[in-house]
Amino acid sequence: MQLVINLLSFFLVLICVFLGLLILVQLPKKEAGMGTAFGADTAVAMFGAGSGNALTQLTKYVGGAFLMLCLVVAALNGRVDRNRTKALREQVNQVVTPAAPVANPTMNLITSPAAATNSVTPAK
Repeated sequence: MQLVINLLSFFLVLICVFLGLLILVQLPKKEAGMGTAFGADTAVAMFGAGSGNALTQLTKYVGGAFLMLCLVVAALNGRVDRNRTKALREQVNQVVTPAAPVANPTMNLITSPAAATNSVTPAK
């Protein structure tokens, strides 16, 4: 299970970086800003005049994938933590509750202190 969580976390980081780059490449409404600084003009050349719409749609899909992957990783981590907590509780319960008492044959020979003093009478 931990291998799956680590693999999904790796993909989550990749999607996060890709989503960040997509947001930076977006054309601003005023045609100035970070998108222009990081090559938004290249996107216009590749996708044509309506490149804002294609990038916007791609950003929506990647954002949705990021959100769903976050929820899946969180659910898997919760399940793993719940199993670990359950195992820990079982171990604590085994330590706290003692096993059945073992009969000790020497315990039957010892009597109460009052019985011990009454049974022996001093010699005169």
